[in-house]
Amino acid sequence: MSETTTESGVFRITIDAPIDKVWAELTRTDMVLPFFFGAKCETTPGGLQPGAPMRMRSPDGRHTSVVGEVLEFDPPHRYSHTFRFTNLDDPECKVTYELKDVGGKTEFTLTNENVPAGTKTAKYMQQGGQFIIANLKAVVETGKPTFGGRLILAMIAISAPFAPKSTRSENWPL
Repeated sequence: MSETTTESGVFRITIDAPIDKVWAELTRTDMVLPFFFGAKCETTPGGLQPGAPMRMRSPDGRHTSVVGEVLEFDPPHRYSHTFRFTNLDDPECKVTYELKDVGGKTEFTLTNENVPAGTKTAKYMQQGGQFIIANLKAVVETGKPTFGGRLILAMIAISAPFAPKSTRSENWPL
């Protein structure tokens, strides 16, 4: 089992897979991503590239949970974007994913920056970081999220009809 560390918005894990495989899974825009809370990443036809808008949508496309803009896209090592929850009025922050080859395995680091202290965004980002790294690792290594991840995804699916009106996708075009 690999070691996981968490400190002030930095989440790190070693994934037993080559860097290209982890990168491909992280940057998918063609399917629902269980490690991103069952959302699908969408962007403009040009794909994930600096300056492109991106959003995380529900599997049925009715709701958008996160919006942002791609800041960096350097395959297969670094991807960063602005980040804002659509159901909150908190200012945007920055999320960076860094991948490093460590002898055929991949060290994956998720860093949250400029998160407004004391906000719901800060609370959700702290809780979400551990979920993301654990479930990305599980999906890449086994093809499915962790058991706890599957339970959370089931709860998200059950609560989807009760999502706030502010998250409707028509409010968040690309």
